[in-house]
Amino acid sequence: MSYAERVLQPGEAIVYRARLHWIMMAPGIALTVISTLLSILAAVKAPPDLRTAGLGLSLILFLVGGSQLLTAWLKRLSTEIIVTSRRIIVKTGLIGRRSIEMNVDKVESVLVNQDVLGRILDYGTLIIRGVGAGLEPVANVAAPLEFHRHVNAGG
Repeated sequence: MSYAERVLQPGEAIVYRARLHWIMMAPGIALTVISTLLSILAAVKAPPDLRTAGLGLSLILFLVGGSQLLTAWLKRLSTEIIVTSRRIIVKTGLIGRRSIEMNVDKVESVLVNQDVLGRILDYGTLIIRGVGAGLEPVANVAAPLEFHRHVNAGG
């Protein structure tokens, strides 16, 4: 059972569930692919005196890329962005938890920022402004315009 399902109030239902986009894992994926290609190149083409250096650099790139990939995957797994019939709930964190909630009727605007790649791959940053306060930006949200549409529909 997800965090949002555990905190639902009586009569409240989940209307839309957003996710973080896979693009946040792209740097880790790129580094691991580059490290794999470098290790193959070092093993096959490099002279014996440079082979060890090439494989060492490949290992370092692989560890850095794997670390970035794991961090992004855990962040994606542990983030919930929910629109219910009454509230917007944003929960982050796997071990430590941080949750922000705002009543849908207190929302003044939902801003969606997308660059060119974000428009092509359908991801962006959400900024939700409410009466007297606002939610901090939530980056790399998949289908942000769909989220915007559900909030504007009143939950």
